[in-house]
Amino acid sequence: MNYRKWIVGLLLIVLCLPLLSSGARAATAVITIELDGRALTGDVNPYITTTNVTMVPLGIISQGLGAGVSWDQATKTVTITQDQTVLKLVNGKKTALVNGSSVVLETSVQIKQGRIMVPLRFVGEQLGLQVVWNQAAKHISLFSNAEPPQVQDPVTPTQPTLPTVPTPSKPTLPTLPGTKTGKAMKGAWVSTVYNLDWPSVSSAGKIDKQKAEFDSLLDKLKSVGFNAVFVQVRPSGDSLYPSTIVPWSKVLAGTQGKDPGYDPLEYMVGAAHERGMQIHAWFNPFRATTDSSTTTLASNHVAKAHPEWIVNAGGKLYINPGIPEARQQIIDTVMEVVEGYKIDGVHLDDYFYPSGVAFADDEAYRTYNSTTLTTKDNWRRDNINDFVRQLGEQIHAVKPSLSYGISPFGVWRNIKMDSTGSDTKAGVTAYDSMYADVRTWISQGWIDYVAPQIYWSLSFETARYDKLVDWWVNEVRNSGVKLYIGMASYKVGTDKSPEWQSGLQIINQLEYNDLYKEVEGSIMFRANDITVRDPFGLASLLSFYFQS
Repeated sequence: MNYRKWIVGLLLIVLCLPLLSSGARAATAVITIELDGRALTGDVNPYITTTNVTMVPLGIISQGLGAGVSWDQATKTVTITQDQTVLKLVNGKKTALVNGSSVVLETSVQIKQGRIMVPLRFVGEQLGLQVVWNQAAKHISLFSNAEPPQVQDPVTPTQPTLPTVPTPSKPTLPTLPGTKTGKAMKGAWVSTVYNLDWPSVSSAGKIDKQKAEFDSLLDKLKSVGFNAVFVQVRPSGDSLYPSTIVPWSKVLAGTQGKDPGYDPLEYMVGAAHERGMQIHAWFNPFRATTDSSTTTLASNHVAKAHPEWIVNAGGKLYINPGIPEARQQIIDTVMEVVEGYKIDGVHLDDYFYPSGVAFADDEAYRTYNSTTLTTKDNWRRDNINDFVRQLGEQIHAVKPSLSYGISPFGVWRNIKMDSTGSDTKAGVTAYDSMYADVRTWISQGWIDYVAPQIYWSLSFETARYDKLVDWWVNEVRNSGVKLYIGMASYKVGTDKSPEWQSGLQIINQLEYNDLYKEVEGSIMFRANDITVRDPFGLASLLSFYFQS
């Protein structure tokens, strides 16, 4: 009897050894970190706390990120400085000071193996970095000057609840015939600025590598069920195609103005069409640069060629929409693509007037207010209206069937400001903050589709997803303008609210879209959140949804 127990016990030990060894390997898995594609290392390995906070040594912050750091042993205080930002974190204290204001931390500064460890996400985001965590690879990607996902939430929600699919607020809700796959548009935005989605930083100047990366991106998206890509071809007053007006983008060869040795847009169009996918050329209309520096710009960049057109607003350079010649040059750059490539559409995002910052255009207002509009706000809206209308007219004069659409901020106006606005309380609105009179574009038929960026959850009371879909559906109804919904795949797993800690938030939103025949599809921001980061198996969830 004892002999048999001994044999059974030995077998159990043998069977458990692989599990124990794999568990040990998982427990000691090294977390890797890179900044803009460059590996960052410290003298102590990063680790994850019991509250799921990644801690890194100060060396990563000082040497890797280039921030100033100091440690006061008497007060156990870390001070981190970069540009105008000053952070103070105290060992054992779950609050930090950001430029003198107190901010709650999930984990305080810790000391391990004699090294000071700080929470990476908190520090990185306070220094203006985008922080992306790949759970499967135990890898953190940091992006400097990371492009904000177009426009951030206007207000942080308090006490968020888990996502639900509420009953639509409109009493007369149409039913959608057919299945989920009947939705025509299943698109994804492909960001090229900062080399976010394509091409990678490491592929600079490497034609074959860039082509292979784009092929892989398309193959992954198609396998999930996507049928269209919206590729950023004019990210910062430059181009991903040979232009007679603007310089080559630096994302291709590492230096703005440097010829990459091939025509990337021509290749991308062919690659998409070979796979039966649409490709839409995405333009940032009035953004000139992503910062205020002009030292690395090519000589024919608009900021150098026409400095009189440029406004520095919030540390970024914008092309002044109030100057007719400037508007026409942007139209001319778009028409180069319309006339030269077999694209399926022209797509603009919401880079019109910047929101929340002063915009110095008094001189342009005095000079170009030919219609004697009584307020600058109305004059600014008139400038954007002229641009949207004229661009559409020129596109359709050359290619009548080409799709032309715009992706505005998700809230047109709050009901408090306009009784016909949405039941929201957003701190930013398209009409009042960016001077984008989307209602006029729709009612006048100047665009073929509208794709509002509805980047909030079904339980975010300040700007609830379902209420905004309801509003936009009513806005396009019987207008002949198609409605696609811009959706926040980037928030899954990165937004700390409970409702984004699952890919089901996106699925629930897609199911809500299906309640309306007016919603003819969706566009996800952005591609790598699905093909690379894939939080909580989002790609599999989308594949099942699209193809079921």
